[in-house]
Amino acid sequence: MTDQAVRAVAALEDELRRRMYAFIRHSPAPVTRDEAAQSVGISRKLAAFHLDKLVEVGLLRATYAQPDGIRRVGRAPKLYQPTGLQVQVSIPPREHGLLAEILLDAVRRQRPGESGPQSAVRVAADRGRELGQAERERLKPGRLGTERALTYIADMLERHGFEPARVAPTCLQLDNCPFHPLAAKDPDLVCGINHAFLSAYCQGLEATTVEARLVPRPGACCVELGSASKGAASFPGRAG
Repeated sequence: MTDQAVRAVAALEDELRRRMYAFIRHSPAPVTRDEAAQSVGISRKLAAFHLDKLVEVGLLRATYAQPDGIRRVGRAPKLYQPTGLQVQVSIPPREHGLLAEILLDAVRRQRPGESGPQSAVRVAADRGRELGQAERERLKPGRLGTERALTYIADMLERHGFEPARVAPTCLQLDNCPFHPLAAKDPDLVCGINHAFLSAYCQGLEATTVEARLVPRPGACCVELGSASKGAASFPGRAG
């Protein structure tokens, strides 16, 4: 979860803020302080305090305009409306959005004679490879040995909710499956997508001494990353 999302969740812990935020989200037009205050039965001054907190964390946007469009003498009232910020809390973290994007691209980019699962695995590998290449460009790490490569890989895995655990200098186990519970419904497909994504990420990062292996564990991610065995040079979904 990002720092902004954490602040947004913390701001919504207050019941009055939650109720005002819900009122504004469901309002067909921007809301004044008076309207927000009336919706929860508090003073305009107290409402202003809570509304500005919601603006501060990015949940609301404030503008100055006449609500009915008619120009009047004096300062225009402050109006509040929701931003595009979406906050979802999941413990442990889930990445259903990433999985949905891969599956959607797989449908759009399915090749003649290719099955749906084959397309999904190929697209997952493309996505992982692109992410690894972008990370390499950003980090410029030079030649990567296994241990240093796994350190960089663990940072990415942490960001995507895999909860990596360094069980040995050259072995990462993933304590959380960010695609659960969908993985439980079709493990062959979802685990195949996951394996292809992580394998190709290592390829894009040019972590040639690291391989992603399918090592299913109950309640955890099906993939483990460690030293590549001799001759392990293929990646799921790789063209050629």
